[in-house]
Amino acid sequence: MLSQKVQDALNEQMKNEFFSGYLYLAMAAYCEAEDLPGFGSFFRVQAMEELTHADKIYRYICEAGGRARMAAVPEPKNDYASLTEVFQYGLEHERKVTGMINRLTDLAMAESDHATRIFLQWFVTEQVEEEANFSAWLAKVRRVEGDGRGLLMLDQEAGQRTFTPPPAGQ
Repeated sequence: MLSQKVQDALNEQMKNEFFSGYLYLAMAAYCEAEDLPGFGSFFRVQAMEELTHADKIYRYICEAGGRARMAAVPEPKNDYASLTEVFQYGLEHERKVTGMINRLTDLAMAESDHATRIFLQWFVTEQVEEEANFSAWLAKVRRVEGDGRGLLMLDQEAGQRTFTPPPAGQ
């Protein structure tokens, strides 16, 4: 059974994951408007990943005997000066999410909630991957800044990204 503190914190993180999905859809819309459909697709895939993370938390709360609660999601940033700014903002956001996951893990440890701590380990590992991915893409985008042909090549590469849901039980 989840403590009220852990249940509340998990519900807050679920809301944050929904917000992340919403943020990445806003980034996709920016890219589409800038005639970068590959990056639009890239960010739609990222949004689907975040919505999967929210669902993962939802299912855990329910399985652990808690009560999942839906909360209002704030409006995300919709406008950017450049694709570089989009990726810089995305990297900063992922770093913020890493901090949230770490604090949630700390709470589970403080509450001696071993099941939740083990559950959250997947998210800890996932955040390492998320930050590395955004760092790598930010470096690529910076490298081609001002080079239209390079940007089009990256747009094609970004468009190859596909959504792969995590295996059941993970």
